Amino acid sequence: MIGLKGQQITEDDVTEVTLKSLETDKTGVIDYPILEFDERALNLLCTGIQETLKYSKVMPAGGYIYKAVKRAFDFIASLLALLILLIPIGLVSLLIYLEDRGNPFFSQIRLTENGKPFRMYKLRSMCMDAESRFTEVQKENKSDGLAFKSDDDPRITKIGKFIRKTSIDELPQFWNVLKGDMSLIGPRPPLPREVVLYTPEQMDRLLVKGGLSCICQTEGRSDMEFEKWVETDVEYIKTRNAALDLKLLFKTAAAVLLRKGAK
Repeated sequence: MIGLKGQQITEDDVTEVTLKSLETDKTGVIDYPILEFDERALNLLCTGIQETLKYSKVMPAGGYIYKAVKRAFDFIASLLALLILLIPIGLVSLLIYLEDRGNPFFSQIRLTENGKPFRMYKLRSMCMDAESRFTEVQKENKSDGLAFKSDDDPRITKIGKFIRKTSIDELPQFWNVLKGDMSLIGPRPPLPREVVLYTPEQMDRLLVKGGLSCICQTEGRSDMEFEKWVETDVEYIKTRNAALDLKLLFKTAAAVLLRKGAK
């Protein structure tokens, strides 16, 4: 695994950073030990997640019928959403391109059920070199956990601020749902650099397929503390059912319209 300056980092190093960050710094992680993952490092991380989850005490709810119905609903709903939103997505893409002449779409490796990696799509809300500039802004992290949040990230473009506030940047993820990478409802898929710092309990978030929204996204999103975020994800995993999924879909729509917790 590669660190900030290209040095090799062992599992013990990562564990030490994790414990120190979480026990002594209540304002959140401001120094990620690993920012870039090559294929070997990513495979090692995914294997470690799978081994860790074998010992999880959390039992995901929902049997085969629930999973089949959930997948069918995801497919139909995401297909309809993409057909309806095709023109709006195209118009916003044009605005993004006109601002800096860069690719309006952005993709990023995320992790989902059992540590499986996939490429998640968004409308680009940051400058073209945002990933390479992450080391410049990581110490501005306003989250109290591992997920990076900043109130004034200089990498965000003018149109980017608007599409983030309105959650328009997330619309291409209906394509991920259609493909089966994600579900409409499920824990938000984390970045590898976040997961490498997870405790075994926090890795329980990866017991099921990640989604566009879950309990956290309906109750404040950026305003929710990271540990509470993990608790709500585990709560969903242990109690998920079709009725809860529909309830969270409606609550997500309301949260987006009210811009609750959006930044």
